Amino acid sequence: MANRKQSKALVRKHIFPVRLSDIELDLLRIKSLDAGMSASELMRRNALMRPLPKRLSKISLQTYCELGQIGNNLNQLVKATNIALKVGRTLPASPELLRELLELLHQCRRDIAQADTELDDWEEEEEEGDDWEADEG
Repeated sequence: MANRKQSKALVRKHIFPVRLSDIELDLLRIKSLDAGMSASELMRRNALMRPLPKRLSKISLQTYCELGQIGNNLNQLVKATNIALKVGRTLPASPELLRELLELLHQCRRDIAQADTELDDWEEEEEEGDDWEADEG
């Protein structure tokens, strides 16, 4: 059988060292045996052929964090309301309304995290520093 020539661009001539613990090396060997391929091929396929998860945009990340802080404030208000109920003082807010707000807040955070991963490629075309910033004051 004749040797087939590969394109020079496809010849693997670069070595990329990776440090592994003993356990990681054993797992790599086991997985490569199970897959029926070399450890190098397994690592190449895992590293290069699987799409990476999309990153959150700056705006979404800031909004997500801000909603988390609002949620913490709501939790504190709910706690104060519950204590006021037990002690018989005037309630700072309606407990039912606070629970509804808290659930709505959690739903907003989930929606933001999910919607940001479903964005189309148009976001990738945006230039750095093009993010909207709220005016202060």
